[in-house]
Amino acid sequence: MSAMKSTGRFFTIGLVTSWYSSNIGVLLLNKYLLSNYGFKYPIFLTMCHMTACSLLSYIAIAWMKMVPMQTIRSRVQFMKISALSLIFCASVVSGNISLKYLPVSFNQAIGATTPFFTAVFAYLMTFKREAWLTYVTLIPVVTGVVIASGGEPSFHLFGFIMCVGATAARALKSVVQGILLSSEGEKLNSMNLLLYMAPIAVVLLLPATLYMEENVVGITLALAREDFRIIWLLLFNSALAYFVNLTNFLVTKHTSALTLQVLGNAKGAVAVVISILIFRNPVSITGMLGYSLTVMGVILYSEAKKRSK
Repeated sequence: MSAMKSTGRFFTIGLVTSWYSSNIGVLLLNKYLLSNYGFKYPIFLTMCHMTACSLLSYIAIAWMKMVPMQTIRSRVQFMKISALSLIFCASVVSGNISLKYLPVSFNQAIGATTPFFTAVFAYLMTFKREAWLTYVTLIPVVTGVVIASGGEPSFHLFGFIMCVGATAARALKSVVQGILLSSEGEKLNSMNLLLYMAPIAVVLLLPATLYMEENVVGITLALAREDFRIIWLLLFNSALAYFVNLTNFLVTKHTSALTLQVLGNAKGAVAVVISILIFRNPVSITGMLGYSLTVMGVILYSEAKKRSK
């Protein structure tokens, strides 16, 4: 029995490790491509990610049978998934645009305020009230980001607005997903949801790419003639984007939602440290204090939510 238990533990550790590395890997690669390498096409990059998610989701579900295939039951359900896909696109594109202007460490500090936006949207859209203590814990979450913004040497207003937009859109997606796909007949697991959302996202992003980043394919091919590495980087980055979703699903399935939250908070901190070591972006003491305050707030928020249940 103990051998079974330790195998299970190793499996979970392996899963969490792959979730961390794919998550942080995609973040750092996006940052490298968009600002260090000079590949200034965040919408096209998101479209590559969504294309990979479409293909790999299909392979994982239809061929490898990782989870049973769930079908779309009605036109209404399809419209709901399309709406989710639009919000999802907005969050990923804004996040990628912000990486063009902001260091990963600051990007993660803003990203940590997701619970604040989730609480706001949940209240506005479902009138769902949390216990007052839960709202109190959101004060350090937001205060920390305000402090971090003031102390951020590489602060960029447009990048900051884009990052806040991405964080808000991410929170909105989780609230909307809870409302839209809450009835038993419409529930999709996240793997199946991605299978339907990703192709819709590609269709939505294609005109945006062609209009806002004209001739991006031509430019990418011209770049590839000079340096073929760009093709490998884009392919690897896109596959990694799918792997983030896959490992996220598996970690959720094999651990509890609370464990996922705790691991998620720690992941942000790990990403910050790694990005500072790799990109050597200047960091101020104020910035780090602000970020630590936000993470503390998020941990208290998870605790308060757990108690109020």
